[in-house]
Amino acid sequence: MGYGLIGEKLGHSFSPAIHALLGDYPYALFPLEREDLPRFMAENTLEGFNVTIPYKEAVLPFLAQVTARARRIGSVNTVIRLKNGDLKGDNTDYAGFKRLLGDGGLFKGKKAIVLGSGGASKTVRTVLEDEGIGPVITVSRRGDVCYGSLDKHLDAALVVNATPVGMYPLVEAAPLSLSGFQSCKMVLDLVYNPFRTELMLEAERQHIPCRGGLSMLAAQAQEAARLWKVCGEKDRVDEIMECILKKTLNVALIGMPGCGKTRIARLLGKMTGKRVFDIDDMVAKESGMAAGDIIAQMGEETFRGMETHSLKAAATESGCIISTGGGIVTRPHNLDILRRNSRIVWLRRDLRLLPLGGRPLSQGRGVEEIYRDRKKLYERWSDFVYDNHDAQATARKIMEDLL
Repeated sequence: MGYGLIGEKLGHSFSPAIHALLGDYPYALFPLEREDLPRFMAENTLEGFNVTIPYKEAVLPFLAQVTARARRIGSVNTVIRLKNGDLKGDNTDYAGFKRLLGDGGLFKGKKAIVLGSGGASKTVRTVLEDEGIGPVITVSRRGDVCYGSLDKHLDAALVVNATPVGMYPLVEAAPLSLSGFQSCKMVLDLVYNPFRTELMLEAERQHIPCRGGLSMLAAQAQEAARLWKVCGEKDRVDEIMECILKKTLNVALIGMPGCGKTRIARLLGKMTGKRVFDIDDMVAKESGMAAGDIIAQMGEETFRGMETHSLKAAATESGCIISTGGGIVTRPHNLDILRRNSRIVWLRRDLRLLPLGGRPLSQGRGVEEIYRDRKKLYERWSDFVYDNHDAQATARKIMEDLL
């Protein structure tokens, strides 16, 4: 009885959290090795279940019925148990990708590139064709068009990643480079963890609009729950997305040395129960030296390298509070590290109230000069800005708004 998700690697799936928001029904994860699939399909007693990589096509022979939509696509991501006990397959990824795509009319008659040739790719191609978008070019490692032969297709208006490349934990990977795609107007990535993939970050750097896969995941889950008759007809995708983002995105605090990042991060940890990562503390633990001592004895550049290393470890996690050092913004690459999976909060405080003890850069250059150098960076990096007049009140406001 109940519902669930089958796939190969499910440890970081958001599906249980999404279905918990959709209705009051049990939903569990069932990680399966390939050799275990036949037995599961024959013996499970679930009323319905979702299917993810790599079984969206492999389940087809075990189904008594398949909807016309799923048969046309050639892949199934939702299974319904009928009254007689038989299993029926459908494809709610179709509705999910339509939600992610938005107004397909913007790309009607224009070339689209779909990366990958698996079950998700088939769904994407079907939706694009139904929306009149085309030609649709499928790119794969061994197909007619491979990643090394894209020169003829750099005029694509739409690029869709339907591969798992860039998914947690290999977050620095990207399926291709967008350099050369001068006509690209949109990048869609079906990966939802991290929130912004490496491909999306490159799109942002090139000022190309982009969207990740969370809305698709929420929309297909809602459609599946409706097929199982365990949720209502009200569209709750946007509401669910915001709930999931509050739960899974990190909150990263940036700002001048002494502005209150460490204290507010600890307060947020106590208020919410979320894990807290203090980057200066991580550097100190790994090196055996305080941040100020490293800068004074080994130089700022050495410290910045250690800082980036610790930031990568913290920012790859989900649903945490991260207190960064005041100079985290001086390395441009750190922005990508944070933006992958964090909402970035700039804490501002009156410069006259910033303490100088243990801060060799502030003592040497003065806070006014450092602030002049970094102000525009803080502005550009931040998603939200809070003035820290009182740590308790500021932490409470951040919690109410973002957590």
